[in-house]
Amino acid sequence: MTNDDTAGDTGFEEAWRLHRRYLIGLAFGMLGDIGAAEDAVQEAFSRLAVTGFDRIEDARGWLIVVTSRICLDHVRSARARREQVHAVDSMDSVEHASTRASSVDPADRITLDDQVRLALLVVLQRLTPPERVVFVLHDIFQMPFDTISEAVGRPAPSCRQLGRRARGKIEQEHPHGRAIVGPAEHRLVAERFIEACASGDLGTLVRILDPDVTGVVDLGPSDPRTGRVFRGAQGVAANLQRYLARATLVVSPVGDRTIVLAFVEKRLWAVFTMTVVNGLISELDGLADPQKIRFLGAQLSAAQP
Repeated sequence: MTNDDTAGDTGFEEAWRLHRRYLIGLAFGMLGDIGAAEDAVQEAFSRLAVTGFDRIEDARGWLIVVTSRICLDHVRSARARREQVHAVDSMDSVEHASTRASSVDPADRITLDDQVRLALLVVLQRLTPPERVVFVLHDIFQMPFDTISEAVGRPAPSCRQLGRRARGKIEQEHPHGRAIVGPAEHRLVAERFIEACASGDLGTLVRILDPDVTGVVDLGPSDPRTGRVFRGAQGVAANLQRYLARATLVVSPVGDRTIVLAFVEKRLWAVFTMTVVNGLISELDGLADPQKIRFLGAQLSAAQP
């Protein structure tokens, strides 16, 4: 192996370590399916290996563009397949699928929808594939239109127009008349939280938490730990590391609160709702009641493109 080959392998491994989790979150925002998101990112890295790491100046930017194109193709093909099979209203499909999947009490369903708002992923389904990609990249991930233009294959002014159309459609669908996207700084805190959990870095995780942070978990009515309040950064961080060691975490792409979804073996396992104050997590509520998670997982499945 030559020195160039060694440098290329090292660069590839570093890119995988630095960018993979971010790209999975980006792909999940477009696809609403953690398995499809992981596959899209895997394909992007496979293309990076074939292209040659040494031929790319900005690996992160290149991977963002390629992952976005893969997701765009996936959404287009999925929509084409769905339209060939049936032309059923997507919101009705979600309601029926959610009802079949779980016997959660209707009052609980309202509470879950209001708190977690996973159903807003369904609104993304109403966008055209280019609108969906532009909205996720610009409004959620705060990317410039020049980068989005390369990913979508359209001029930047056209991408701006796609973004305006997407926001208009979402504002019409949302009961409050506006698109719900959490503040960018809250998303950054959530991404740091995910990185710390994934790397097992207890020190970093503690620093992301307010010293007086409180954590509450809902594991279902039969679990004695339900409703227990954990206090203090050290104790909350230790519990998070214990429970999230094998989970894949992503920030929910839409919602007026900062929400992290935890998947185990590509199935929704828990939902964490965060309160962020001055760049630190001051409250962290975990929902892992199996019955409620089945309902929310059904929403996600029905909202996939």
